[in-house]
Amino acid sequence: MIISLIRDRRRVFPLFVLSCVGAATLAGGCVGPRPGDRIKRCGDEIVVCGQFFHTGVPVVLWLDPKGYDAYRIENRFESGGRDSIPVRKGATPNRYDSVRRHLSEADAAIVRADGWSLSMLQQYVDLFVLHYDVCGTSRRCFHVLHDRRGLSVHFMLDLDGTIYQTLDLKERAWHAGPANDRSVGVEIANMGAYEDPAELDAWYQRDSAGRVVLIPPLTFGATGLRTAEFVAMPARAELVRGRIHDRMLNQYDLTDAQYASLTRLTATLCRVLPRIRPVAPRNVDGEIRSTVLSASELADFSGILGHYHLSESKVDPGPAFDWPRLLDGVRRCR
Repeated sequence: MIISLIRDRRRVFPLFVLSCVGAATLAGGCVGPRPGDRIKRCGDEIVVCGQFFHTGVPVVLWLDPKGYDAYRIENRFESGGRDSIPVRKGATPNRYDSVRRHLSEADAAIVRADGWSLSMLQQYVDLFVLHYDVCGTSRRCFHVLHDRRGLSVHFMLDLDGTIYQTLDLKERAWHAGPANDRSVGVEIANMGAYEDPAELDAWYQRDSAGRVVLIPPLTFGATGLRTAEFVAMPARAELVRGRIHDRMLNQYDLTDAQYASLTRLTATLCRVLPRIRPVAPRNVDGEIRSTVLSASELADFSGILGHYHLSESKVDPGPAFDWPRLLDGVRRCR
């Protein structure tokens, strides 16, 4: 279901999913909200070119209380004056671009003059890039990514399955180097993958029931998790060992809640931006590829990929990431 915005020359009329907001009778017999009525969202919507699309899982927008706003030029957590704000490109404190740089000259002129339309964005975005954040929670991820590094990403996926959207998908976020122009990105809360498994011992411990759980790090005294007393158990209790590029790495899996939300988010993106296909890079034997794509291979690919498919210096989303679980789930959702 879609909540869309229909514009005329004078005003914007919201159309609502009735199960979310109900309807009222206006003067003249029209059915719809009255002027001044408060609009109620379902809380599962993402925003693409100013339009709202349902995912079926919890979403917190940058517009919402306790949301993470990548449009803001000031830091969210770090104190200090304007001089403390990370500034990239020397000219603006923004952490994103409004024009994707692979547009044709004519389309770039349209975007600069009138903004993005959904139909135009559908022509240009064909990649969904998966990252892990090595931060453990979305709150800490935004602190590091936005405040300290001056970067951005469209989505963050927390341990409890909450999705945070920080920018409209029309924006060119800074998260994936050569794929920024063509992509949407998500940072998944996970402590990462290491050659030495002891690197994970500070975060993953066994509870009184013998279960392996992640101890979420605090950021200014809080985890930021929306689900009270959430227990962050990896979907697979054992440490997963696998090779990315030429490195043998150890990693704990995502939580089941993260897979459920990521599946619905990915299915939504594949439908709203249909050039993002529900496929990942594979070897000739059909296995998910664990090495970087060449420039020509990347140019020919459209779909879902990991950060490690874009750079030999990256290994996320790591060897524990369950690609078949995601891709099979996305196909079932569609």
